[in-house]
Amino acid sequence: MASTVNPRHHHVSISVADLDSQTIWYQQVLGFEKIIEQYEVPEPPVRTAVLQARTGARVELIERAGSTRQRVFIDPLDACREQGYGHWALEVDDLAAAFTVLTAAGAQSVWPPADAVQPGARFAYVKDPEGNLIELIQPPAAT
Repeated sequence: MASTVNPRHHHVSISVADLDSQTIWYQQVLGFEKIIEQYEVPEPPVRTAVLQARTGARVELIERAGSTRQRVFIDPLDACREQGYGHWALEVDDLAAAFTVLTAAGAQSVWPPADAVQPGARFAYVKDPEGNLIELIQPPAAT
């Protein structure tokens, strides 16, 4: 039976402590330049910004007053100890360059660029300024 769901990726949502600084970092460092939606809810106090990159990728940053930080994982293998979401992944054209740009702009190196299990693919992990785990993936070169 064929699925009628036909899913397409829409966005990733990240709860943040400081919406303004995280918005600037995601815009200037990761290229999520365009703010396509912003709103505030008075009760409970929530501020949100949905950012979009030229590629169409979207991230929703949400700040809720009084929110607390969930456990911060050391690396992706540590994240696998608990069920649920562990990280989000971004495909990049040049892994080494992307890794250098992000770490120079304040991302913490978690796992430097390395060969992936998939032949020809490479990956790396960083944490954004608030500790959210991001995987960078460079797919195999087209043949």
